[in-house]
Amino acid sequence: MGEKKRKESANNNFIFGRKNYMFMLIGLGIIALGFILMSGGGSEDPNVFNPDIFSWRRIRLAPTLVLIGFGVQVYAILLNPNKDAKSKS
Repeated sequence: MGEKKRKESANNNFIFGRKNYMFMLIGLGIIALGFILMSGGGSEDPNVFNPDIFSWRRIRLAPTLVLIGFGVQVYAILLNPNKDAKSKS
């Protein structure tokens, strides 16, 4: 009987809910987009300077997207998935 009780109490509850995981995937996508926008701009010849590395996209937009993505990740972690269930009860 102890084994049956242990199996019942060991149900497969995830720490986060579906909403949390969706926000985590969105945040991960935003971070990946930021790093993709940050890449490139190099030169084939190391003796030639390429001013494209200082473009607005690489200096302003990409780091901002990465920071926004990290903010979405923090929100996804702190989001309480059981908030609606508790308020309805």
